[in-house]
Amino acid sequence: MDFAQESATDDVLRRLASVGPFFAVPYGKEPPGPGFRPLAALYGERLDPYVAEVGRRTRSGPGRVAASTAQLGIASRLWSLGLGCAALAGRVPDLGADRVWWRLPDAGSLELWLPEPVWLPAGALGENVLGNLAVLDTALRGRFGVSPRVLRGNAASGLVGALRVLIDRVPAGAAVALTADLLADGGALAGAGTFVHEEGLGVAFVRNSCCLYYRVPGGGYCGDCVLRTRQRDGATAR
Repeated sequence: MDFAQESATDDVLRRLASVGPFFAVPYGKEPPGPGFRPLAALYGERLDPYVAEVGRRTRSGPGRVAASTAQLGIASRLWSLGLGCAALAGRVPDLGADRVWWRLPDAGSLELWLPEPVWLPAGALGENVLGNLAVLDTALRGRFGVSPRVLRGNAASGLVGALRVLIDRVPAGAAVALTADLLADGGALAGAGTFVHEEGLGVAFVRNSCCLYYRVPGGGYCGDCVLRTRQRDGATAR
């Protein structure tokens, strides 16, 4: 990366970090501290301990609920970073599982680091992030029995959640268009939920599944949960 590219990257990621902590990510040749590993490692041998830690922190135990919660958290971080860069710079960093590194501090949420970002066209965002999540989802389905429908809904929910924050803080026209395309008929997340955007009013989204967070002790239904709108007796999420 030459000086001009480094300066542009620094500017975009600095502006993005000002949006909020979920959008902040350091980058460079050296990690900002010990313990960082590629996300590909998390999706492999580190997955069981990571889900167990999420279960401990949420008091849900190391099972399907914790696995869904873990995936939603990772999806939300990836979308926040990619969608934010698309809004601010019209391009996105490569967020492949071997390109993004992670660590989990003793307190607080997952931290990310980008070793020397490689930039892609904004239109590559959906394929890039969903390609990353596909590796994680395969492992979560096999080890914890989380259904594809729940994982797909989580990906959509994380996408819209990132957009909600961006709309309030930066010019987000490009991010709105990307989100709408991904959730529209024929899009990569088609069928995951109903998305509506009205200029000046923001976005509305109801997913067609549930992330299972209502099973966390003290948890409840999320704002976009299908169970909030349908209120079906004995309803379950698959």
